Amino acid sequence: MGRRALLGMLATGAAGLAAAPYLQRGWEGFLASASQVDATGITGLLPNPGGFRYYSVVGSVPRKDETNYTLRIDGLVDRPTTYSLPQLRDLPQSRVVHDVVCTDGWRVNKTPFTGVKLADLLDAAGVRSEGKAVRFTCFDGAYTESLTLEQARRSDVLIALTLQDKPISHAQGGPVRLYVAPMYFYKSAKWLSGISVTDKVVPGYWEERGYAVDGWLDDADRHAA
Repeated sequence: MGRRALLGMLATGAAGLAAAPYLQRGWEGFLASASQVDATGITGLLPNPGGFRYYSVVGSVPRKDETNYTLRIDGLVDRPTTYSLPQLRDLPQSRVVHDVVCTDGWRVNKTPFTGVKLADLLDAAGVRSEGKAVRFTCFDGAYTESLTLEQARRSDVLIALTLQDKPISHAQGGPVRLYVAPMYFYKSAKWLSGISVTDKVVPGYWEERGYAVDGWLDDADRHAA
């Protein structure tokens, strides 16, 4: 089920967040029981709950690679900077392994992401005293997200370059995407192109459509460093 269809069924995005774990367990249970009795092979055509889904809020997204990709960091910083993909790869890399959970009810357990800590890029740019939040923009031309500065500085928030130990594909938001491990996956903006420090949180694409601004997972440690 696509996120647009989900929005049509739910009164608010908050209801989707509350329902997600139950949808996941129910869907996986249905597939498991169906596969045991289905001799036709039809269940093989159903979406696999253990895998990722493709989502986009626009009809098509341009493709970027190391020849034309750039990531701009600006806003309330002392040193606005633009990074190429090779420059990001040359920076110290961190690895985070965490469950990926989507509001549509699916999850991918123990998923490894590798990339540059967002905190390191913010430190390099020099956040000004009036900076309180971070806004993310994407080269699809439509999607946006945001975090508080405290959230953005967590060690489990990455500017991710690899997913499951492979370069992030275009379909999964590559070549560079945001990964916010302790929050629902809509917070992990795909096709990342811009990071701007702001004086307040600016609601992102899905927050403007009813989703929670702080998309914490139920088991998240909200005070982790």
